[in-house]
Amino acid sequence: MGIAGVTSMVALDSSFMIRSLYSFRIPGIDYDFSINTTHVAMLFVSLLILILAIVARVQLNKVKDDETPGMFMNAVELVVEMLETMVNGIMGKNANKFVNYLSTLFLFIIISNISGLFGLRPPTADYGVTLSLGLITFVLIQFNGIKKNKIKHFTALFQPIWFLFPINLIGEFAVPLSLSLRLFGNIMSGTVLMGLIYDLLKPFTIAYPALLHAYFDLFSGCIQAYVFCMLTMVYVNDKIAD
Repeated sequence: MGIAGVTSMVALDSSFMIRSLYSFRIPGIDYDFSINTTHVAMLFVSLLILILAIVARVQLNKVKDDETPGMFMNAVELVVEMLETMVNGIMGKNANKFVNYLSTLFLFIIISNISGLFGLRPPTADYGVTLSLGLITFVLIQFNGIKKNKIKHFTALFQPIWFLFPINLIGEFAVPLSLSLRLFGNIMSGTVLMGLIYDLLKPFTIAYPALLHAYFDLFSGCIQAYVFCMLTMVYVNDKIAD
């Protein structure tokens, strides 16, 4: 078998591919709907966040003023304080308006990025997911810009000189693309490399992949979650600054 044949087999069998798990049809619609690995991973991540939030809320209601919080509540408090510090450090007085959204966004992205450690294909390795996150951020930026500046939000596109309007307009629409492609590219590259390593070196993948997972899933995943949220805060803050 030639090099092309081996490459073709890897491309078809590698674990980094999005795989359809179940297909179905809706009566009257001539289209095959499918549930793939991205849907399953997103459901897992969303349920995990929801369950942790519910448990934290229940535990918080049970805690009395004279009681010492347990390990779980201490961990929750640590995460909440870290997220509040992150948002306050960049957004300042505007932090309270966006801390809930940004905290949820950060948790969703970071858990999605590290979900490869649990045998899942990271949802953020699917461009459909990262593009959706980028578009949500784009809508948030534009909505708050219009809300704060009214008509000046649009006239700013003609600043400092009117013939720069096309460049300024492209710059606005480049925001969701840059955010989504940066996140997708970094997570997908790690997913592809790990998939190739496991497929090509199966007899030898015993210990050393843990070191690669520590970088591609933990380190890179945490960095990319922070970068996405940081840029979101910078873009929003730029639109609503006094």
